[in-house]
Amino acid sequence: MTLPPQAAIVWVEPHSPLPDPAEVRSDGAYPGLIAAGLDLSTTRLFEAYSKGIFPWFSEGEPVLWWSPNPRMCLKPAAFKLHRSLRKRIQNGLRQGSLEIRVDADFDQVIHHCAAQQRPGQNGTWIVPPMIEAYRAFHREGYVHAVTAHWEGELIGGLYAVNIGHAVFGESMFTLKSDGSKVALAALVALALRESVPLIDCQQETTHLGALGAAPIPRAVFLKTVRSASQAPPMNWGFAASTWLTLDPRLSAHNTSS
Repeated sequence: MTLPPQAAIVWVEPHSPLPDPAEVRSDGAYPGLIAAGLDLSTTRLFEAYSKGIFPWFSEGEPVLWWSPNPRMCLKPAAFKLHRSLRKRIQNGLRQGSLEIRVDADFDQVIHHCAAQQRPGQNGTWIVPPMIEAYRAFHREGYVHAVTAHWEGELIGGLYAVNIGHAVFGESMFTLKSDGSKVALAALVALALRESVPLIDCQQETTHLGALGAAPIPRAVFLKTVRSASQAPPMNWGFAASTWLTLDPRLSAHNTSS
């Protein structure tokens, strides 16, 4: 992600606020890049996400702050629970094989996400400073991990930032087939139960599009984040009944196909 020397970027000092994304142009060589700096504290992360901004940079670069326009988002009600995934979850619930855990081992999740091989990507943006920053943010209660386990074995998971009822998906990983999809479906079920308006996906990908995510104008995204982040904290508890908010057929007692 090497930046051209002519790129004009706002440099943010540790005690200065990040720019308002609504007032920053989104075109140029790196659309959505609004600022750079060296501060990746939990205070800065809280400010950034509350403003609809996220950090994304490579090893050896300063912290780069982004707010793309449009913004890839998943509205929970628009999630596409494809039949094959629904059957996988159904079978796991019937057999008692599938278990969803929240915040069981955040360190393990973020390291799996950092190590995940992704098509078209060389290396990872989850560099050591990011890992340490999100570990600290997790300890303060603003980052949560959702993991899927099959017969006790970890098959996939994700982590997401949460402020109020605003949810920002960060990264997923898969160790077994459909592992990350099961974890994402569980996050969507939680979001539906808690009336979360949207899950931020940050970057547009074919994979997320196939699951129901779509780009929305940045202005709409920022307005939604401002409102949702001021709501009371979410309940991240996940019981088997939580699946029913996603699809009433997701029950251990349901034998329909």
